[in-house]
Amino acid sequence: MKVTQERLPASQIGLEIEITPEITKQTYEQVIKNLASTANIPGFRKGKVPRPILLQRLGTTRIKVAALEELIQDGIEQAVKQEAIPAIGQPQLRSSFEDLIKNYEPGKPLTISAAVDVEPEVNLVQYTDLLFQAEEVKYDPERVDSSLDKERQELATLIPVEGRAAQIGDIAVVDFKGSFARVEGEEETAELEPIPGAEATDFQVELQEDKFIPGFIAGIVGMNPEETKEIAAQFPDPYANEDLAGKAATFTVTLKELKEKELPELNDDLAQEISDFETLEELRASLVEQYQKEADDKTETNKQEALLTELLKHVEVDLPATLIQQEVDAMLTQTAIRLSQQGLDVKKLFTQDIIVQLRERSRTEAIERIKRSLSLREIGKRESIELTPEEIASRVTELLEQYPEEQEVDEDKLRSIVQNELLTEKIIDWLLEHSSVELVPEGSLSPTEETEVAELDADAPQTEEESSDSTEVTEG
Repeated sequence: MKVTQERLPASQIGLEIEITPEITKQTYEQVIKNLASTANIPGFRKGKVPRPILLQRLGTTRIKVAALEELIQDGIEQAVKQEAIPAIGQPQLRSSFEDLIKNYEPGKPLTISAAVDVEPEVNLVQYTDLLFQAEEVKYDPERVDSSLDKERQELATLIPVEGRAAQIGDIAVVDFKGSFARVEGEEETAELEPIPGAEATDFQVELQEDKFIPGFIAGIVGMNPEETKEIAAQFPDPYANEDLAGKAATFTVTLKELKEKELPELNDDLAQEISDFETLEELRASLVEQYQKEADDKTETNKQEALLTELLKHVEVDLPATLIQQEVDAMLTQTAIRLSQQGLDVKKLFTQDIIVQLRERSRTEAIERIKRSLSLREIGKRESIELTPEEIASRVTELLEQYPEEQEVDEDKLRSIVQNELLTEKIIDWLLEHSSVELVPEGSLSPTEETEVAELDADAPQTEEESSDSTEVTEG
């Protein structure tokens, strides 16, 4: 079989396959033989239909189509094997099938054009001495006080209030009924239209402005128990109920009871109640360490994402459609699994129209993820960055200890995941050591300057395992 190769865009190899006259004849005759043994033609037993009758009844075109389908499939498979082409995905026929039918004559040579996707070549224009900026997240000491205050609020005792009006921070028990506000020009005597569902009895609400729609809490502040008052409020836009978004409302509110919080003292007793620590000092020290680590981890994540964004500016790779398709499929599968774990009916959610939209929206992120993975893998090869068996075994053991004894774990799969994650971390650490990063204040970079990954992640929900997939070095 004569095969001519041609390099095509999108990491494809074009194949010009010349099938010999002997094969075109042999395949045609074999198809006729097979059809003769299975065809049901009145007046003849199976396998006993004369050739002229068979050709007349079935038609030469039908037989040629059947033969041609075999020639195409076998020809492409043999060509890929003969040329030792590392194909990925399914080969594609480039020739027009109609033209092949016209040109196909058993006993004469037949030329077929096809294309196969192959692993793309990664051209690393630059991957060392990269210069980029990343946002530094600094530990905020006020978080400790806020955390402790939140715990105190949750453990607060509600004490009835007498002799004063409602104020911010109180707990109010109210009856209310909401109606749409009167529009301009509407008669004052006209009855207001009730808002569906905007009615409650003995409703307990904390008097903080963010606890209800704008205007409602502010209207209650200053009221006395047993007082009834009409309060003007407005639904925000956007709002969960689109029918109410941005609309003005009037609430008739009766303040039935007023309470205030009595907070527990901030002392060792509180520390023992809300934690495993014996003293408040130990609890504070633990929170400081926790929030400091969170800030450091976030800074490190920002550095890694900024590094990868900068790296891809210096990478040239022509991705084949097969890889993009596979990555999009993986992303949609991960999303479906996550939604299913949340108890949602994936079959109802993933209609054909929705799937088409999700595939289109996922394409950009899929391309980014593939480029990252291929680039890191290529850098790992060039710099001989490898893992030791001890590194892999240690992480696997650490993870296995976190699983309950009764839970079955596929250790081979876990080992593969660990190997990819550790190798990715090692390559990224190497890149950071051979690059220069300028840390800038948090919030000082625009999304495009810092990283495009955050935007993509916001558009595409992820499973718990997905967060590292976009930068993993997949095995090739």
